[in-house]
Amino acid sequence: MIDPATASALIDWRAYRSNLATLAAHVAPAQLMAVVKADGYGHGLLDAARHAREAGVPWLGAAVPGEARALRAAGDTGRLLCWLYGPDEQFDDLVAADVDLAASSVDELRRLTEAATRQGQRARVHLKIDTGLSRNGATAEQWPDLVRAAHDAVRAETAELVGVWTHLAASEDLTHPSVPAQLTAFDSAYEVVRTITGKQPIRHVANSAAALQLPATHHELVRVGIATYGIDPDPGVAARGGVALRPVMTLRARLVNVKRIGAGAGVSYGHTWIAPADTTVGLLPLGYADGLPRIAGNRATVRISGRDVPIVGRICMDQCVVDLGPEAADRIGDEAVVFGEGGQDVNAFAGSCDTIGYEIVTRIGGRVPRVAR
Repeated sequence: MIDPATASALIDWRAYRSNLATLAAHVAPAQLMAVVKADGYGHGLLDAARHAREAGVPWLGAAVPGEARALRAAGDTGRLLCWLYGPDEQFDDLVAADVDLAASSVDELRRLTEAATRQGQRARVHLKIDTGLSRNGATAEQWPDLVRAAHDAVRAETAELVGVWTHLAASEDLTHPSVPAQLTAFDSAYEVVRTITGKQPIRHVANSAAALQLPATHHELVRVGIATYGIDPDPGVAARGGVALRPVMTLRARLVNVKRIGAGAGVSYGHTWIAPADTTVGLLPLGYADGLPRIAGNRATVRISGRDVPIVGRICMDQCVVDLGPEAADRIGDEAVVFGEGGQDVNAFAGSCDTIGYEIVTRIGGRVPRVAR
């Protein structure tokens, strides 16, 4: 673990709770699911879950069983959905812990109901339809069989059909042809459920981008992940929805070395950057093992003393070099902001690395301490 005084990811939980309240009001009367997968998008699984519950969020989303188990072990007892698992994973403890579980196939549903039978209770099931992402979920051809199997399980009292859901492929771009096509496909799939079961389980389609700018997808429940952490799903999406988000994570580090180098001096491995003139460089104790993309070298900037300075040379495992400039007066101990409060938006930093804000915050390594603000 890095000394928090040297480098840290500052986590503003007040901003997180503010985002949750803003999003809940924006999608009302639909309920909000705060997605806390991937260690709370790098912010901290258990802390994110706790703050969400304290803010009154009724649902949490966890991708994999280990995340759901960790939440239950920490004492969370509210509604919690888990949706991604391998063919050999067991569900007995998840059913016993009252975790809602997704089923994308008849076989997956069978495994859930067998676990429910062993536990002497009903599995809380959400059926997933693949409406065009071509990822998880039943195809349109498989869907009637899955719905009939779920109806049989409900009648056998081994399942409760709680929800029907899908995931959108391009909800950040309202002009993308997949958006209306998927919504139409979902409506058709839901009508199959109503026809076969006579029930109207809750629907959830919206991710962050759809929650922000596509009210037709809100239905009874929305699953919001990246936006709760104050990160726009894509530049301009939050603004188009009339929503102001507050960034939750700030990645910062102090200069641990400052030195003058002469014109022609090479910097870092491979000398991919050569000083064009005499200059001053600084060393930051963050590298690719801490989550900085290696591609950021010679492309991205950080903010020091109110100015943006470039990362020069290759990012190393534990450190990187910045060009402070020939007239720099910076000293060891001065602070650099990689992204967040006092620096650039995480999406701007991500854009320098040909990636997205999601990847940047979720890859910040475990040795970077998370410090609550």
